[in-house]
Amino acid sequence: MKYSTNFKVIMSICIFLGIGFLTGFLLLITLLNGDGEYVPFIVVSSMTVYLLIVYSVFGLFKIVKSKNGFIISVGTLWLIAGGNFAFYMYHENMDSVSAEVDLEQYEPNKDGTKVVTLEKQASLQLPKENLLRLDGATALYPLYSSFVQATYPKQEYKLYDSVIKSTKSDQAFKNLIIGNTDIIFVASLSEAQLKYAENKGVKLDMTPIGREAFVFFVHSNNSIEGLSSNQIREIYSGKITNWKEVGGQDDVIRAFQRPADSGSQTAIERFMGTQTLMEAPTQDIELGMGGVINQVAEYKNYRNALGYTFRFYSTGMVRNDNIRLFKVDGVYPDIKSNRSETYPITAEFYAITAGTTNPHAQAFINWILSEEGQELIEKTGYVPIE
Repeated sequence: MKYSTNFKVIMSICIFLGIGFLTGFLLLITLLNGDGEYVPFIVVSSMTVYLLIVYSVFGLFKIVKSKNGFIISVGTLWLIAGGNFAFYMYHENMDSVSAEVDLEQYEPNKDGTKVVTLEKQASLQLPKENLLRLDGATALYPLYSSFVQATYPKQEYKLYDSVIKSTKSDQAFKNLIIGNTDIIFVASLSEAQLKYAENKGVKLDMTPIGREAFVFFVHSNNSIEGLSSNQIREIYSGKITNWKEVGGQDDVIRAFQRPADSGSQTAIERFMGTQTLMEAPTQDIELGMGGVINQVAEYKNYRNALGYTFRFYSTGMVRNDNIRLFKVDGVYPDIKSNRSETYPITAEFYAITAGTTNPHAQAFINWILSEEGQELIEKTGYVPIE
């Protein structure tokens, strides 16, 4: 049966609307599940199906030029979709020093745990009653886990289901303020956090217990071995934007930052001094149920990237051979230069309380400052406060 041209046009429009509705539904489901990388494939698949139907309805496959045009058009669309997907996978699999570390390998009293130990029993042994609730930064969990292994009753302390947690610096601070934890172990608090505690009427007791180097790192193939403190400040204030301005290749500097109130972001803010930190690169992050948030872009180890963190986290926990730590003012950040304070950017880290009523809190902090506690700090890879 032959159909009129008008009927074919109307049928093509109906098919277009039907495929469009189905495509929209599939896109919605894909985005809700956070699988945005598949969006180009869904769109191209829908366009391919639609073109196949239209070409068949109008008999265009019988015309050689039209048939060749269809093959070229569809092939181009699929090449674009494949290239988009390849770029996405390259981006997602790019090395990241801020990648999550398996902290469960540092759980105290666990077979094969990586936490360091004392050669003899600690002089402080806490009773099972009123155990201190501890929380803190990811990079410091191996340290306070070693404190727990030395002084707490010998039992299991699951990372996500016990009195010993690691919820990262910003969340640990919030837990401290609302009274969900007794002591947190973090780097210096940000001005915003200090102001928040003041507004809440919470008095913070911050005890420095050790020192760590704040480090900058680049891709291992970057030709620059180091920069001056002032050059780094000018990069992060936006005054220097290309590696060639500091003796490197002609390539725009991707200067990544960390989320607000994280330990390393507070450190960079203090390092900048009077210079204004430029706005951080951001990325849209898809959430469940269609929500989208804009957050600080996670560090990706592009050849032109620059990032920062703390020395032990990068060298002792992540151990990424594809990044290289920078010399700052001609000094390489290692344990020796940290201890001698010849490396110019060091930061104290703290045990912080906020009016805890736990009777063991002060004794525990005093023990951390003792020879035994400071020995564990040094064995873990940090520099003791004394």
